[in-house]
Amino acid sequence: MEYNLADLFESVVDAVPEREALLYVDHPGTGAERRLSYARLDAAANRIAHHLLDAGLRPGEHLGLHLYNGVEYLQSVLGALKARLVPVNVNYRYVEEELVYLYRDADLAALVFDGEFDERVAAAAPQAPALRHLLRVGGSPAARPPLTAVPFGEAEAAGSPARGFAPRSGDDQFIIYTGGTTGMPKGVMWRQEDLFFSGLGGGAPTGEPVKAPEELAERVAAGGAGITFFPTPPLMHGTSTLTAFIGFNFGQRVVIHRKFVPAEVLRTIEREKVTSVSLVGDAMLRPLIECLKGPLRSTDCSSLFSVSSSGAIMSDSVRAEFQALVPNVTLLNNFGSSESGFNGTATADSGPERGFRLRVNARTAVVDPATYEPVAPGEPGRIAQRGHVPLGYYNDAAKTEATFFRKGEERWVLLGDMATVDADGIVTVLGRGSQCINTGGEKVYPEEVEQALKAHPDVYDALVAGVPDERWGNRVAAVLQLREGAPELDLSAVQAHCRARLAGYKIPRALVLTERIQRSPSGKADYRWAKTVAAGATDG
Repeated sequence: MEYNLADLFESVVDAVPEREALLYVDHPGTGAERRLSYARLDAAANRIAHHLLDAGLRPGEHLGLHLYNGVEYLQSVLGALKARLVPVNVNYRYVEEELVYLYRDADLAALVFDGEFDERVAAAAPQAPALRHLLRVGGSPAARPPLTAVPFGEAEAAGSPARGFAPRSGDDQFIIYTGGTTGMPKGVMWRQEDLFFSGLGGGAPTGEPVKAPEELAERVAAGGAGITFFPTPPLMHGTSTLTAFIGFNFGQRVVIHRKFVPAEVLRTIEREKVTSVSLVGDAMLRPLIECLKGPLRSTDCSSLFSVSSSGAIMSDSVRAEFQALVPNVTLLNNFGSSESGFNGTATADSGPERGFRLRVNARTAVVDPATYEPVAPGEPGRIAQRGHVPLGYYNDAAKTEATFFRKGEERWVLLGDMATVDADGIVTVLGRGSQCINTGGEKVYPEEVEQALKAHPDVYDALVAGVPDERWGNRVAAVLQLREGAPELDLSAVQAHCRARLAGYKIPRALVLTERIQRSPSGKADYRWAKTVAAGATDG
């Protein structure tokens, strides 16, 4: 047995076959749900795996997942891994042109898609020459466009529930496409063994990683049930799928909703005694707070012991609001990426005054991007990780060469995040280098300014971008979404608020108010949108 995700999952199934593995709530509020034990989920994945192999798919080929959250998503990921196919996440917000790009760039051979996306798939699929097999989930048969696709239910019914697959390897791949909010999405190629240790914590994200593949099931068999993991973002966001797999590696229950509906998330936490919730920053935490302060103020969240965020920061002010409502919960700002997995967790004193400070793992360092040598305390560099890192970017040798490197006998990945490190090894993240605003020679990282802005009691959400300035090259612009019923803010009020928290050159020089901040479905910042909005509103 190797560190192969399908092998590891099957070992857990054999240890606790009747334990509940997955609860799926379809349309929140309707009561429609599906519950699957580990044995039932395993058999369902086997059926799809056999269907794909019977349809002519070969080990190493790529299976796209163009789906909302559902049993079919995780079933298809597991089925692909069992059949030694490579699962590839597809952003369900993409329109035809973006889908054509991703289908082609990823060399998809097969696609599982939601019936709601019929028209987009019908337009994009014929333009992807390698794509030859389609599986359609749900939808109305009468509304189907001219598209040849096998109904998912028929494929599942025809496939064998038994295993009977060829031997698998830790070298089998898993591809995670980045969000594309700062450029074209890139496919990060992971060996499954590397992903198991970097993205899944080696079977114990908060403890000692396993020392042999067989040890995972031994730990599961020795422990009991009682933990419920609830990844609330879309599964097409890599972190959400990895959170589900962390739950499976513990032999515990995973809960998913089709879409993020704050009130239903809270009702599920109360009803199912959820213990661990993952989300993406303030964009998801704020709506939960509003519900707890309003119509769901009596919701029992006492079972909840951790709420973790990755991909975006839970700001200090928002965390404090939630902590006051759910006093016993631990709030964790985790740091990681599609290219590195998990790097570390924010310290207790992390915030607008001291910055986003991280206690990182032993594999993470801040290095000079020119020499790859560690920087001196206080000197800026880029975050890098060694050891269990991806193989590179699929179909992009140039970006792979610029991001992945060898130092001695170890493989490293150089992330886009700028940071400093102090004498105690605490890393302060300055921000993503590609979003850094150069104003009069000074560098301003949007994330730092956004934290300060969101501490204002009337600000609901904020993004910061640089806009052209004849004198300074760029000036800092704030795009704000105010709380409902809040008085309209002007630039001078925003500047006065920030002046106590930020150096003068970081204070916004332009302000745009918008009804709604645009973010990805997972809650990640859309800086391209923010820059366009800020530039358009400040022209002239």
